[in-house]
Amino acid sequence: MPAINKKQITNAVKQIIAAIGENPNREGLRETPERIAQMYEELFSGIGEDPREILRKHLTEDMHKEMIILKDIPFYSMCEHHLLPFIGKAHIAYIPHGNIVGLSRLAHAVEIISKKPQIQERLTSEIADTIDSAVKPYGVLVVVECEHLCISMRGTKKPGTTTVTSAIRGYFLKNDATRQEAFSLINKK
Repeated sequence: MPAINKKQITNAVKQIIAAIGENPNREGLRETPERIAQMYEELFSGIGEDPREILRKHLTEDMHKEMIILKDIPFYSMCEHHLLPFIGKAHIAYIPHGNIVGLSRLAHAVEIISKKPQIQERLTSEIADTIDSAVKPYGVLVVVECEHLCISMRGTKKPGTTTVTSAIRGYFLKNDATRQEAFSLINKK
C-alpha cells in the first residue's frame, strides 16, 4: 500500500474546519484533523493492495464442481463522489473448476476491494473479476446490497434506501437455471 500522507490530510482537515466557519483550535476540534488522518489510513488501506494474491495463495486442488455460496459478507466503503460511507453486504457464488478457495479469503478479498474510494457498481464487478481471474472457476456471481449515506444524509435524504448490484461471469451467464438457483439461495433467509 502506498503511504498515506497523514500530515497533508491533517492540514487539509484543518482548512476544511476553518472553511465551514469553525475554529480548528476549539477544544472539541483540536485533535480532529489527526483522528481523521488516522481513520483515513484504515478506511483506505486497500489502495495498492491486490486481492488476487490473497486468493491465489489459498487455493486448494479439489474436483468439487458444485456451487459454493458465501452470503452476507459485511463491509463498508467510501463513496468516491462524496467521501461518505456506504455500508452493506456482499454475496458470492462460484462453481469451482479444479480449485476451491478458503471461504475467509473470499471475505478478505471483499474487504481489500472495499477499502478505497469506490462506487458500488465498480466494487461489484471488481469482486467478480478478482475471483474469476484468481480462482478461474466455471462461473462467478456476485450480489452487493448497500445503503449509501450520501443518499441518506444529503441530496434526496432517503435513509434506508438500498441499492442492489450484481456481476455475473462464466457459466452463470450461460445457464438460466443455475443463475436462478444462485439468486434463490442468496435471497433465502
